[in-house]
Amino acid sequence: MDFQISHSLPGRVRLRYERHILSLRQAMLVQMLVGLQEGIVSVSVNTVSGSILIEYKDTSLETVISYVKALDGKYLNDENLLSSVSVPSVQESLLESLLSLTVEHFLKKLLPLPLRKIISLVSIVPRVQKGIASVVRGKPFCAETLDAAAISLSYLTGDIDTAGTINFLLNIGDTLEDYTKRKSHDNLTQSLLITDETVTIVQDGEEKEISTQLLKAGDIVIVRAGSVIPVDGTVVDGVGMVNQASMTGEALPVQREKGSSVFASTIIEEGEIKIKVKACGGETKVSKIANMIDRSNSLKAASQEKAERVADNLVKYNFLIAGLAYFFTRNFTKAASTLLVDYSCAMKLSAPISVLSAMRDCARNGILAKGGKFLEEFAESDTIVFDKTGTLTESNPVVKKIVVFGSRKENEVLKLAACLEEHFPHSLARAVVNEAASRGLNHKEEHTKVEYILAHGIASSLDGKKLRIGSAHFIFDDEKIPLTKEADDCINTITGCSQLYFAIDGELAAIIVIEDPIRKESCAVIKKLKDSGFKNVIMITGDNKHTAKEVAEKTGVTDFVAEALPDTKVSWIEKLKKEGHKVVMVGDGINDSPALSAANVGIAMGKASSIASETADILLPDDGLDSLPVLRKISRNLISRIHGNNRAIIGINSALIAGGLAGSITPQMAALLHNSSTVAISVNAMSSLD
Repeated sequence: MDFQISHSLPGRVRLRYERHILSLRQAMLVQMLVGLQEGIVSVSVNTVSGSILIEYKDTSLETVISYVKALDGKYLNDENLLSSVSVPSVQESLLESLLSLTVEHFLKKLLPLPLRKIISLVSIVPRVQKGIASVVRGKPFCAETLDAAAISLSYLTGDIDTAGTINFLLNIGDTLEDYTKRKSHDNLTQSLLITDETVTIVQDGEEKEISTQLLKAGDIVIVRAGSVIPVDGTVVDGVGMVNQASMTGEALPVQREKGSSVFASTIIEEGEIKIKVKACGGETKVSKIANMIDRSNSLKAASQEKAERVADNLVKYNFLIAGLAYFFTRNFTKAASTLLVDYSCAMKLSAPISVLSAMRDCARNGILAKGGKFLEEFAESDTIVFDKTGTLTESNPVVKKIVVFGSRKENEVLKLAACLEEHFPHSLARAVVNEAASRGLNHKEEHTKVEYILAHGIASSLDGKKLRIGSAHFIFDDEKIPLTKEADDCINTITGCSQLYFAIDGELAAIIVIEDPIRKESCAVIKKLKDSGFKNVIMITGDNKHTAKEVAEKTGVTDFVAEALPDTKVSWIEKLKKEGHKVVMVGDGINDSPALSAANVGIAMGKASSIASETADILLPDDGLDSLPVLRKISRNLISRIHGNNRAIIGINSALIAGGLAGSITPQMAALLHNSSTVAISVNAMSSLD
């Protein structure tokens, strides 16, 4: 890449390049690629002035310059790299647009009449062409033809002021609609696209950090304990315990080794694995954004579609009333007054703006709605179905109780168990360590070296006694610890929880019972949902009946279904729909995806699996459940606003038509009042719904 050094200070350098050599997207690619290099603090590219400002630390100016020089056509013309960057749109602000229209409109009035006529004709031609095109397409009765007829009628009768005013107000309406759509789309895009994620890959035998946007199929990604797996792929090296709660609903981690498949958004709790990427994450995100935004435009609320149908049907009556008025009165002014007032414009403008405003408010609250249709159906739903693990519960295990055997004390056993488990990051180990900490137990390391058997347990010793903690298989099968009748009876009474078995010197000392706790907000959210009109609040889970009943009682759900497989969940959703209920399904795992798809509205939690997020109609933020009452309020307010606006439109415009027929309103005044009310209602449609 060709450039010159404009000026340089310690830790800061500004470069200049010829603006024509880089497109806007290439400039953004330069900013991203240089910013990823070691020692670079920040990079800012100004495409207007053709400058690149780089701030750096712990590296030399020569090294920084070399980073930029390396960016030749191999990188700057790479289609995969170019598609991975987002280009900021350069658009006027709403205030600038409205001010420009207003100044232009009133400046025209200062021009000589002949010149005003020519400029006015040029400005109204596009709308007249739209009206003619609608007639050619076989749609003579629509807002475009009515607008064209009203403007043409005014202009041909010499009333260029009225024609100009109508055109001016319609332009303002178009500007408001475009602005609201753009803002809503920007919010949707920002909700899906995260640009600052980095991952570690193996390249030429060395580890290197790159942006997730630059990943491509075949790359080898290294993921270590405590990290989120960023891609779908196959393990090619290493062994790790992966928490797949977001994917399968399992609260306990599973072992993944060479040849195993792993999925994005799951977490590696211990170990280290290398993953071969199956798909390019950056391209996938860009594709999701484009598809989602296109889809959101086509999924209109039924109320919006009804308003638009009614609006189109009413246009023919405008023409009919205008014709009858002229036939009976032979008064051209009265006929023109009725023609210049219509229901269509305001209805077809305010309804979509209301929907987009609702989607904007959802995005502002971290909620991603994929279309107005789903907001309306959520507002009208009477039944909501919840998954349990990761939805009503934390998917973060804690110690529920400790059952000790013999004369041992509970805290004594917990202290020793925590001493062993503190070395390992998996979820059950954290539960034990956290419980010891909450009881103020100082588990000083007194044991000998810890030996860990992956996916089985831990072996160590203390004061000559063997310490063993782990799964039933590890304790009873591998270590041959005797299972007493007392312990067996105890195990049979434990349901819905995980168990760690702790043995001291060949004897079972304790069973540590671990549960997945209920989200602290679950009860309050369910109560709010009931108060908002949900008659049925149901939980469907794969857990046993005892556990399901316990969670149901604590959260306040009205009914529950236990031991449910993914297809069982779908069957229940279909059954509820056949009974006449409008059903919402809330889940987070791959096993919830069929049910999310079957429901009238599928809602995925913020940390849901990729498939669940793709299947769902609405995505919640990371804090999840608290957003449901907010979503209910926004969706219900949306429907109320559409209906309220339609009533106002019919009332105001009927009054204006009556005034025109009575001769008390001139055509110019009718146009002014009609278009002013349209803009006012549209501005109201933009206001907050939450």
